[in-house]
Amino acid sequence: MDKLVIDGGIALKGDVAISGAKNAALPILTAALLTDEPLHVDNVPHLRDVSTMLNLLMQMGVTTMLDDKGGVELRAAKITEPVAPYELVKTMRASVLVLGPLVARLGEARVSLPGGCAIGLRPVDQHLKGLQAMGATIEMSQGYMIARAERLKGARICMDIITVTGTENLMMAAALADGTTVIENAAREPEVIDLAACLISMGAKISGAGTDVITIEGVERLHGARHSVMPDRIETGTFLVAAAVTGGDVRLTGARPKTLDAVLDKLRESGVHIETGDDWIHVKANGALKAVNLRTAPYPAFPTDMQAQFMALNCVAQGTARVVETIFENRFMHVQEMQRLGADIAVEGNTAVIKGVPALNGATVMATDLRASASLVISGLVARGTTTVERIYHLDRGYERIEEKLSRLGARIRRER
Repeated sequence: MDKLVIDGGIALKGDVAISGAKNAALPILTAALLTDEPLHVDNVPHLRDVSTMLNLLMQMGVTTMLDDKGGVELRAAKITEPVAPYELVKTMRASVLVLGPLVARLGEARVSLPGGCAIGLRPVDQHLKGLQAMGATIEMSQGYMIARAERLKGARICMDIITVTGTENLMMAAALADGTTVIENAAREPEVIDLAACLISMGAKISGAGTDVITIEGVERLHGARHSVMPDRIETGTFLVAAAVTGGDVRLTGARPKTLDAVLDKLRESGVHIETGDDWIHVKANGALKAVNLRTAPYPAFPTDMQAQFMALNCVAQGTARVVETIFENRFMHVQEMQRLGADIAVEGNTAVIKGVPALNGATVMATDLRASASLVISGLVARGTTTVERIYHLDRGYERIEEKLSRLGARIRRER
């Protein structure tokens, strides 16, 4: 099993290119199920989750063709198996995104209950509730969700909680429904907007993406299109924090600063110098870091996917910070690993109190989920001595060649088996 070995204490310097967003690419790839014409998707990151999704789609009968520029062409001319089996779904929760498109296009779907990172319950009841409102019948059998509908009907759907994948699943289902669907309390994340842009290029009629009310006027059919995946805002934020904690000077290219307002505000609060352009961000350390309080919440508030990375920042900042996690109940599993490096963190319920220490010290730590992996890499970059991060298969799910990118910025980091 692969691990990363990091010799800390090097200030990161240079330019780094940001990859396409995993959380945008996955739903966009499943949108290929909505048409029998080719969908060409550019700027697709080379990640384990993307490979898993492509394998799932191919197993259903979708043909895929990769190009040499990070793009993939998908064609679902004939879907032979509208089934997402447990063997694939258990490794990646986003596999549930095939549910809406399959029911909308074929009138049936059999999807295993999802897996993914063990950071909380993340139930799929909102997906099922929305499909039922659109006329689908739902049956649970042997760990599978079985949905059927002759043709989905437009409906008014009020989400009980804000859910990104739920919003995306229902938006795709509604694109081919008979009539108009209104999704209230919808997720506002940039990845939802990116999926909507892809669907609109395929002929869907969608308005309101990026607000809490999305309206979809169903059409008879969608056609092929070409779409480029947005930059990964979480990868961007991870490199920003890595540069800040190491006292670095880094320019991120191919980024989208407007999707990171909450993260950039907190970095500036910590004392980091930030400059931005349309598609770049320059981060430069400006003396000792200051501790920053934060509370995770749905977009446009501070993202839960950046909580662990900022905890790493607070571990070596001056002062005491409170971090409140409101999205996932198990998202402090990185704390005990950071404590192995010498961090001073106390957790009570959904709140962590971090007292900055003069330095972290290298040790062997174990990754527990995707973003925890990133926080441990950041901690290793700033720690004295050598840090070994084990179980980095979590990291490979969401970061494209992270050790190569960090090495180009001067980090002493290598992958070992």
